[in-house]
Amino acid sequence: MATAHTTHQTDAMTESQSTQNAPIAYDVVVLGAGPVGENVADRTRAAGLTTAVVESELVGGECSYWACVPSKSLLRPVITRADARRVPGLRRSVQGPLDTAEVLAHRDYETSGWDDAGQVSWLDSIGADLYRGHGRLTGERTVTVTGSDGSRHVLTARHAVTVCTGSRAQLPGLPGLDEIEPWTSREATSAKAAPGRLVVVGGGVVATEMATAWQALGSRVTLLVRGSGLLARMEPFAGELVAEALAEAGADIRTGTSVTSVSRKNGTLTVVTDKGDRIEADEILFATGRAPRTDDIGLETIGLEPGSWLPVDDSLRVSGHDWLYAVGDVNHRALLTHQGKYQARIAGAAIAARAAGEPVATDPWGAHVATADTAAVPQVVFTDPEAAAVGLSLAEAEQAGHRVRAVDVDLASVSGAGLYADGYRGRARMVVDVEEEILRGVTFVGPGVGELIHSATIAVTARVPVSRLWHAVPSFPTISEVWLRLLEAYRDS
Repeated sequence: MATAHTTHQTDAMTESQSTQNAPIAYDVVVLGAGPVGENVADRTRAAGLTTAVVESELVGGECSYWACVPSKSLLRPVITRADARRVPGLRRSVQGPLDTAEVLAHRDYETSGWDDAGQVSWLDSIGADLYRGHGRLTGERTVTVTGSDGSRHVLTARHAVTVCTGSRAQLPGLPGLDEIEPWTSREATSAKAAPGRLVVVGGGVVATEMATAWQALGSRVTLLVRGSGLLARMEPFAGELVAEALAEAGADIRTGTSVTSVSRKNGTLTVVTDKGDRIEADEILFATGRAPRTDDIGLETIGLEPGSWLPVDDSLRVSGHDWLYAVGDVNHRALLTHQGKYQARIAGAAIAARAAGEPVATDPWGAHVATADTAAVPQVVFTDPEAAAVGLSLAEAEQAGHRVRAVDVDLASVSGAGLYADGYRGRARMVVDVEEEILRGVTFVGPGVGELIHSATIAVTARVPVSRLWHAVPSFPTISEVWLRLLEAYRDS
């Protein structure tokens, strides 16, 4: 059994040393040390299982250094200033530009300057062993870790290997794209200065958040959207309200538009669209989807296809492999950090139960079943206004065969919204299952609504009857009184 509290710097070993290393046995081997892998390790260690964690980049992963944390660090001052400009007695004091250098410096602080020492210390504190290097499956229950100098450790798993390698930005197949060095989400969140002119390709979460951030930080943003609107996976009004605000902020939004070619000359980009438009820019961000980081982790050695998403059951176990788990983005169930962490808690509990020979719960909402992945996925888009949703949209509920009714309320009708900001604009919708009298989904759009979504998540997850929601009294005068307005609208419709 391996000694706990160990960091193995595989890239510092010599080849002669590595060849002398015999396979090291653990109960669980975790491939990937992002938030998902960290949470798997936390749960398996709490269950008393020896656990190795393998990471080729920074411990803490995409979310900590190139996604959630840096992007929200960029967006927080943007949204705060927008809110302040709507408050009487304050708006005149916040009309100037943001201090872009200070915002970027704070972003660097929140990412620890892309130094993972703190997160390494946390792994050590729970007794997980960290192996730095590229990990590949080299057979059933076996992971080989190769350092940058070719040194190796061979790890075997008594009970489980969990693939928590996440996803990467997917670039379109445009000729010459590599030559222009386009931005992906990583470059957009870690840039050292605001480009004068930025083209953003895409209409989803990354596209809208980064357009919001960089427009406010001094860039002239052009947003090219292939579809008919923004945030297509949410209720239509969410994208409409976000688009209105972006346009008012100065962004140029062009829907129904695709990029046909890009080129760079003397530092200037030229972007050509399918409508024949030629747009000059300093940088271009492609926010056009994600691909799984499974292309070089040895899937072929166990009969799986490299580069594929990994199908799993509700305990996150890979189909046909009773020892292999795929947790987080790699299983394509819900590509969100918080949802991956939820899956990690479920998978860790399932691994521990199976290791102990205990029964594994299979009923929905059980301790070993990731039911929320399909019934109650929450998400907040940190634009101005914020968009937040959980569960099914009206269209999704109808497509799933539920008999539902959508109830809409103008958020500005709530007293708390008027006190929050002059000219408050927002909208709320709850999708009610008229047969079961429960909520299938809820969407809020408006300033400050990100903090409302957990109440909706509880209502959807717990299948709280509409009749009981009447007894959940919202405090006056808060924006949460929208719940009362929604229930009144449902009663009176």
